[in-house]
Amino acid sequence: MPTAGHIERHFTASAAVRDIVIGMADGLTVPFALAAGLTGAVAATANASGIIVTAGLAEIAAGSIAMGLGGYLAAKTDSEHYESEMEREMRETDEIPDQEEEEVAKVFRGYGMNEAQLRPVVSAICGDKQRWVDFMMRFELGLEPPDPTRAGRSAGTIAGSYIAGGLIPLAPYILSPYLFGGSIHTALWVSVGVTILALFVFGSVKGHYTGVRPWRGGMQTVLVGGLAAAAAFFIARLIKIG
Repeated sequence: MPTAGHIERHFTASAAVRDIVIGMADGLTVPFALAAGLTGAVAATANASGIIVTAGLAEIAAGSIAMGLGGYLAAKTDSEHYESEMEREMRETDEIPDQEEEEVAKVFRGYGMNEAQLRPVVSAICGDKQRWVDFMMRFELGLEPPDPTRAGRSAGTIAGSYIAGGLIPLAPYILSPYLFGGSIHTALWVSVGVTILALFVFGSVKGHYTGVRPWRGGMQTVLVGGLAAAAAFFIARLIKIG
């Protein structure tokens, strides 16, 4: 009797999701805090909305570049660390092979294998130098081979997510002269609303892809992002008062 094949569906784009989370979360909170903080400072100034939009766009540009560069350097550091550790493992398999073989055996002992069971496996692994080094990299050091294109993609993903997130709280100020008669206080409250909504939607989508219930992921993101934005806003107010 024919049976259906077992299909496993695992989410494997965790690095990309992490980059989107980093960029979008900061993009939603930092420009919002800046715009909210400036609202009280320039409310009575002529063309207040223009000042806030200009400052917000400048922050988004600078922030996206800084965040993207940070993502690029982090990915490059991971790649360089992997290469240096691989060179060290290659050298140790030549200089102290007995100790390295014992480290392979120790891994299998941790899975409950006895000496009779693990010895053929250890011999098979250590019989090929590249396989031996790859095994040590993965199971001794917990390192996976880095994607050579990761640095550039990480930079682009983080920067793009930051820009997309930053434009959301800034949009009410951009549209203020057309929708709210130039009232930046109205723009502020609309910005609060759309930012909270965006945080919830973003958290829900992230939860869907990472195995967390969408509503729970949305509420967690609103809570964390809201606290970060509120903290930044009140710090800006304190600086203004000082």
